[in-house]
Amino acid sequence: MRILSILICLTVPISCSGEPESPNLDLAVVDQLFGNWPNAPTVDGEPTPAKIALGDTLYHEKRLSRHGDISCASCHDLEKFGQDGLPTSPGTAGASGKRNAPTTFDAFRQFAQFWDFRAATVEEQSTMPMTTDVEHGLTGDQEIEAILRGIPEYSASFAAAFPGQAQPITADNVRAAIGAFERTLVTRSRFDHFLDGERDALSAAEQKGLATFIEAGCITCHKTRAVGGEIANKLGLVVPFESEDLGRYAVTGQESDKLMFKVPMLRNVAETAPYFHDGSIETLEEAIRIMGKHQLGRDLTARQVDEIATFLRSLTGKRIAE
Repeated sequence: MRILSILICLTVPISCSGEPESPNLDLAVVDQLFGNWPNAPTVDGEPTPAKIALGDTLYHEKRLSRHGDISCASCHDLEKFGQDGLPTSPGTAGASGKRNAPTTFDAFRQFAQFWDFRAATVEEQSTMPMTTDVEHGLTGDQEIEAILRGIPEYSASFAAAFPGQAQPITADNVRAAIGAFERTLVTRSRFDHFLDGERDALSAAEQKGLATFIEAGCITCHKTRAVGGEIANKLGLVVPFESEDLGRYAVTGQESDKLMFKVPMLRNVAETAPYFHDGSIETLEEAIRIMGKHQLGRDLTARQVDEIATFLRSLTGKRIAE
């Protein structure tokens, strides 16, 4: 009923020529839907400059891989909005996983990490690829620690980031440092400015797209300032979706988790193609059309798709300086 009442409050009037006029956006409703961030887990510990700097270095450290050829930045390139633009990413020695690498920009805002949401925080997530065969290919925390303890320059940087510890080069501290760095990967878009009261930050066409985004029901899953990233849902909720990857089921083995995936946030979505968990969809418009059909049971018109895409492009934001 809450979603229905919101939809009733928002309409897109049609002019005599058949062209939509300026959207009749109820700004109170918009603020209610998008005003707050998801309820994401937090971590203890102050993100000091020394810890952030160490995390930045570790994020780009290729020696934390079996063949010295892969770092976090290889798949999550900061020059490409925190991803690599590939359907799936090559790992060490050319191995390849089956899932699309999501952006690290604003990732800490989400309720969990990974498509199957098996990690609660960016800290917990950070070393999991390091110990996955088809990614960095290391064997575990002990190997991570052994590699870093064998690199002289890390002694001082870990000691500065974690003062007072007899042996600061630990896997837990690696996770804390990379997490501290990733929590600086914050972007700000014109939609953020719009939500903060600068109502002219979005054009009439973008506001029209926002109205269509809400009316079509996309807000069922994509709300908050992250525009998603706060829940998981079944892929093919209304119309079945064919996928060899069964999502969360691979983690739990529970029948109810088949095809359950984290709903991705849509911040910077126009810059992070290809789309879906397997990177199989090349364009934003096609992703919108497919989601409308399979998740909402709606055959969106070409016009609706274009309007929604226009709005989603307003979610592209520049990284805020540290």
